[in-house]
Amino acid sequence: MKSITIKGSQRESVGKVSTKALRNAGKVPCVLYGGESPLHFSAEEISFRDLVYTPNAHTAVIELENGQKFDAVLQDIQFHPVTDKILHIDFYQLFNDKPVTMNIPVRLEGNSPGVRNGGRLLFRKRKLSIKALPELLPDFITVDISKLRIGGTIAVETLLSDDFTILHPDSTAVVQVKASRTSVADDSEDDEEEEGAEGAAEGGDAPEAEATE
Repeated sequence: MKSITIKGSQRESVGKVSTKALRNAGKVPCVLYGGESPLHFSAEEISFRDLVYTPNAHTAVIELENGQKFDAVLQDIQFHPVTDKILHIDFYQLFNDKPVTMNIPVRLEGNSPGVRNGGRLLFRKRKLSIKALPELLPDFITVDISKLRIGGTIAVETLLSDDFTILHPDSTAVVQVKASRTSVADDSEDDEEEEGAEGAAEGGDAPEAEATE
């Protein structure tokens, strides 16, 4: 998984006054958890652009002025309710032998016959929460919808992997194709076997998915 480098400065004071001063200076107060004790630091708000404002999942390398480096993952972020400016970020330190929980984006692959026949694509889960060792964290989870027909669902149980644990019930729907007024019956010779499948491709040739989450 790609890492984004965040260059910051360790904070000596963590009171409200110093925190307000940091934000006025265009910096974001942060805390790194997971080590022997929480590490308070700050970094320029622009440093988080490629980590926060992206649909992709990335880990972070936190570089402090004193030369210390920490591999981490973003755990929580607070935004201002009016301006949407970043107010605070929590990170969790990564260790090679400790699993970490992270939200990983889902990518649809292929063209759904159900969508070609006029079905309506419902992309239920654009991200899945998984638990894995840092070195096994995937950039994304691929879902093949090339056999997805009208009325069908691709659920979590079809995406299980030995590399990570998906933290959703096996029956959780990831993507579905629903019938619409303009849809027609699938004409495949495997209709009985494939009845209930569904899909469409994101970023490919298929029609755009309708997001439900």
